[in-house]
Amino acid sequence: MSIQPGDSIPSMTLQVAGAQGAQASDTANLFSGKRVVLFSVPGAFTPTCSERHLPGYVQHHGDFAKRGIDVYCLSVNDAFVMQAWGESQHVPDGLLMLADGNGAFTKALGLEMDASPFGMGLRGKRFALYAENGVARAVEVEAPGEFRVSSAESMLQTIDALSPNPTE
Repeated sequence: MSIQPGDSIPSMTLQVAGAQGAQASDTANLFSGKRVVLFSVPGAFTPTCSERHLPGYVQHHGDFAKRGIDVYCLSVNDAFVMQAWGESQHVPDGLLMLADGNGAFTKALGLEMDASPFGMGLRGKRFALYAENGVARAVEVEAPGEFRVSSAESMLQTIDALSPNPTE
């Protein structure tokens, strides 16, 4: 079963890819006391992920920041790939690129998929979730081949609908 609104974010270690390389960070530290949008892509450097999904969050990063929301991009890739992808996409400071190299966190969320027919092995489904203080408030999972409900624009609308005053 996949994570649902009201469920806690699983406590696990992920690699945060950045200018200084990979740094291990526990999800409890990443989510505790924060408002966070976590979006997941099936693979760094893949077409929809590179042309639409990540660029939307880069473009709207300031809109999330104005609402006091951190943004994290997750993929079942290694930290070096996530770092290179972030650099190539001009990811702004504060938009964290999270590597789930073995897919353990993605599995714990119940949002893994088998992309073996495409030569990609275990990957994460395309999704976005909004969490407050480590608890999911909204979980939006895309149907196979679609890109709508996990976009930056859609998540901003979802968050605004959940919060009577989205800047607080």
